[in-house]
Amino acid sequence: MQCGHQGEHNQDVTVAGARLGLMISASTRSYIGEASVGLNQRRGPDSRWRSAKRGEADGRVPAPRPGEEPSTFGSFQACPVAADVRSFSTELEVLPTGWSLMADESFDLEHLLVSAEQFITQFHVENRAGPPDSRLEQVRRQIAETGTYWHTPAELAFGARVAWRNSSRCIGRLYWRSLRVRDRREVTSARGVAAESVTHLREATNGGRIRPVITVFAPDAPGRPGPRILNSQLLQYAGYETSDGAVIGDPVNVNVTRLAHDLGWSAGWPVSRFDLLPLLVQEAGELATMHELPDDAALEVMIRHPEYGWFADLGLRWYAVPVISDMYLDIGGVRYPAAPFNGWYMCTEIGSRDLGDAGRYDQLPVIARRMGLSTASHRSLWKDKAMTELNVAVLHSYTAAEVTIADHHTESARFLQHIAREERHGRTCPADWTWIVPPTASSATPVFHRYYQDFDQSPNFYRHPPLARVRPTDPHAVTELASMTDDHTDDGVIIEEPAAAAPSPADAPAVGQPCAHFLE
Repeated sequence: MQCGHQGEHNQDVTVAGARLGLMISASTRSYIGEASVGLNQRRGPDSRWRSAKRGEADGRVPAPRPGEEPSTFGSFQACPVAADVRSFSTELEVLPTGWSLMADESFDLEHLLVSAEQFITQFHVENRAGPPDSRLEQVRRQIAETGTYWHTPAELAFGARVAWRNSSRCIGRLYWRSLRVRDRREVTSARGVAAESVTHLREATNGGRIRPVITVFAPDAPGRPGPRILNSQLLQYAGYETSDGAVIGDPVNVNVTRLAHDLGWSAGWPVSRFDLLPLLVQEAGELATMHELPDDAALEVMIRHPEYGWFADLGLRWYAVPVISDMYLDIGGVRYPAAPFNGWYMCTEIGSRDLGDAGRYDQLPVIARRMGLSTASHRSLWKDKAMTELNVAVLHSYTAAEVTIADHHTESARFLQHIAREERHGRTCPADWTWIVPPTASSATPVFHRYYQDFDQSPNFYRHPPLARVRPTDPHAVTELASMTDDHTDDGVIIEEPAAAAPSPADAPAVGQPCAHFLE
């Protein structure tokens, strides 16, 4: 997307500011008058980006308004991550040949003004900071002059913590007030983002005593998008496609591994199932750049079992801290496209999903065979037995390494404590049942046996659109992907659709060698 000239933009901003001045004042009075029923009962207008409305795009319902009868149970497709909502940082389309962020969005100043008013009012009410009128006038002037506004450090910290509180997929929100906020809004360069991300990893890891941390980098602004981290997490393992279609490593990371390779990265030889990827960062108007992680930035835990000595022979490991980096933070209409944040792991995230899923490391058949279980029939419940022992191994290994980790039964009980606490404060807690309920022993946890409301409210985190592998129809412009299927053309560009499920990666080293050139 190309923005208009700054002079024309400022004129539009001034007109919009004048036109909306009275509306903001009226809305402020209404908002304060409803504070007694809980600020999170309110919901601002939809996204200020030209895209599908959040509530419509992902099946969620808006926050219930006073006097309305809320939906007792949200859609099973509901989630706090609006996949169709895209960040202004998609102007950063300066990627290696064949890669695209694929979006076209624009600012909506009316929504920005209303969102700012609602957030500033919420900040003043929840923090008992007095009337918001003076601060709102400052914000209106900043928006009229620049097209955006700047949060105070206190507003930024509050907004980041409330975004965690509003994240309906997270079961660990009881601790939302403990989030440590690192204000790095002055950092815009890729090198600076990478350096601060490494510092984030060290501070969050804390020798194994994991601390919830968020680092907030420069926000988007008209004509000046903020930086973006292209990895889905600061720590993640590479996924290498082999010549026979299998994957060595984590299949979910095949695309970002390709991009890292395009940028010159090589893990050396031989590759392994657990090669940490470099950070891929992009600043406005520049090529994406690759940044290797220093050895002390990533604490990893070797997975062993308290009873089965052969478990160590599987060679499994995982990293200590999950730092999500492919979501943008929205606070009062201001978007921070790079805002990596973390809590700590729950054992089922690693055991049941990362290592256990058939589309990930697919270790359940391997473990079942080593346990002497027959995998010929589902009726033997070999998957259940193998998954239980894998989660036992994860909990045992993290505990032995003195790395913070939670079990799903304890966290389920704590989540209900969080809901009760929110209700005492007059707030409704959004929750996506399909994510809150653990993937293992679901009905044995208390979160299974009740309904939840899932709705969208800001501040919140939203996922960036994923990277797409593209190639021009000109065969000389970029090497074709041999595995590309179901291609569709649009305006001279062919977009790669997700490939069919690859063979099981459980025994990947035995089925083939990595392709020497991932793009051939």
